[in-house]
Amino acid sequence: MTETQSLELAKALISRPSVTPDDQNCQKLLVERLHKIGFAAEALHFGDTKNIWLRRGTKAPVVCFAGHTDVVPTGPVEKWDSPPFEPTERDGRLYGRGAADMKTGIACFVTACERFVAKHPDHQGSIALLITSDEEGDALDGTTKVVDILKARDELIDYCIVGEPTAVDKLGDMIKNGRRGSLSGNLIVKGKQGHIAYPHLAVNPVHTFAPALLELTQEVWDEGNEYFPPTSFQISNINGGTGATNVIPGELNVKFNFRFSTESTEAGLKQRVHAILDKHGVQYDLQWSCSGQPFLTQAGKLTDVARAAIAETCGVETELSTTGGTSDGRFIKAIAKELIELGPSNATIHQINENVRLDDIPKLSAVYEGILARLLAEKAV
Repeated sequence: MTETQSLELAKALISRPSVTPDDQNCQKLLVERLHKIGFAAEALHFGDTKNIWLRRGTKAPVVCFAGHTDVVPTGPVEKWDSPPFEPTERDGRLYGRGAADMKTGIACFVTACERFVAKHPDHQGSIALLITSDEEGDALDGTTKVVDILKARDELIDYCIVGEPTAVDKLGDMIKNGRRGSLSGNLIVKGKQGHIAYPHLAVNPVHTFAPALLELTQEVWDEGNEYFPPTSFQISNINGGTGATNVIPGELNVKFNFRFSTESTEAGLKQRVHAILDKHGVQYDLQWSCSGQPFLTQAGKLTDVARAAIAETCGVETELSTTGGTSDGRFIKAIAKELIELGPSNATIHQINENVRLDDIPKLSAVYEGILARLLAEKAV
């Protein structure tokens, strides 16, 4: 494929050092491009976070492309083979911070819309873009607040495509049709500090917690389902003690995380953890934080359309998956009937020398255009 518009726009975006939440006028560039083909832009900024809601059309169905212009820090610049914010073509790949996650995806959104509107100026429904500069950060002032505004005015989305990198070996070989929830706990196990030679005068929180820890790690939280693996419980940090070998610690700090399926609920997991701790007589304080609920799009129209567009352009069979971390899809699903994540390879995201294959860029744009055509063209394709 010889289409170069997507590559040039990706380069223009990568050249802007938009480390969270600094957008570096990436969104302005998108607005300027899409305004020319009839998109209305609404800036929804909160604090240092910039968000933009772009829409062409007023009717349903609404097809929305969603993503983020912010990127993670580069890490040691001297370890890059080329400057991270100077997009560089080398060995059949495009290098730069954000190349995979996810400025190439955003560029392909825009060029797909441009070509589709040129071919179908009177298309059905509406096309929208929801873009934030705070996906890689704490995500408090980004997509979640835009979704709240859209929900309040009953502006809903029928089909949403999040451009997060999802490919494993070949472009299009995997799309995400859901994500697990993420629930974290910060547990303080209380004991009594004392001299290690006089254990009867102290209470060792490591010892009191040990039986509960064993049960927590052996518990079967759920069996998963056809879309999700079983819920996972993992300890990420355990810290206790003064550093001395002759002091029984006074408390133990344990951090843990659940990645949970739709077979479990936040409330249910919390209740079961407290029950296990109480059963073993652990004295504790426990603070919870949930960064996202699990969500799922059942195999249906959007997944079928995406698979067809991928097969036509890439010639691969697509696997539906719910693996991986969280994304802004966890917020958008509240107003989206169907939602998938579909983007370039995830092999180098957040890494030194992040890159995408050059020949995947026009293909990804063509896939996005194919999805639009199958959903919104004047006649069914």
